[in-house]
Amino acid sequence: MTSRRELAAATLLGGAGAAIVVGFAGRSWATVTERGTGVETLNQHLSGRSLSGVIAALGWAGLAGIAALLATRGWARVAVGVLLAAFGVIVAIASPGAVRHAHVASIAGDKTNLARLGGDLVVHVNAWWTLSLAGGVLLAAAGLLTTVRGRRWPGMSSRYERPSAAQPSTDDPASLWKALDRGDDPT
Repeated sequence: MTSRRELAAATLLGGAGAAIVVGFAGRSWATVTERGTGVETLNQHLSGRSLSGVIAALGWAGLAGIAALLATRGWARVAVGVLLAAFGVIVAIASPGAVRHAHVASIAGDKTNLARLGGDLVVHVNAWWTLSLAGGVLLAAAGLLTTVRGRRWPGMSSRYERPSAAQPSTDDPASLWKALDRGDDPT
């Protein structure tokens, strides 16, 4: 696989993973049903953002990291890869932890007073958190690929950068005149 294809693969993997994390953090990950002592019943839908704010934040940071992946080269790109891998691992660990029964019941209790009255709590966990976990795995895989192979990948286009060997020395006035004769701008 060529270095450009590896860069494209890492960009697509990481971009898809971060987008999945951000997109599905807004979905309802858990529903808490409270059957009170009376007739009233409370249904509370909790999104991934309300269960764990760090998951969506790391998804956004992952999208920014993908942009940084394209803009950097060398050791800076390897550092971005390490960060992307860390973001993905943290998302993959935090996603199942966010839907633990005790955590969901605690968050639901913080949002309403009915949960504190001693009614019967039923927690139903939806499968959206698994997609967030998968997005974290994709983000971590892109980070690992970047960490291992990213130093060899090409950077952004250097089309308008002058090669350092072609720039005339400002110490030698004759080289400045020769550059002007060739039509080059010596500045």
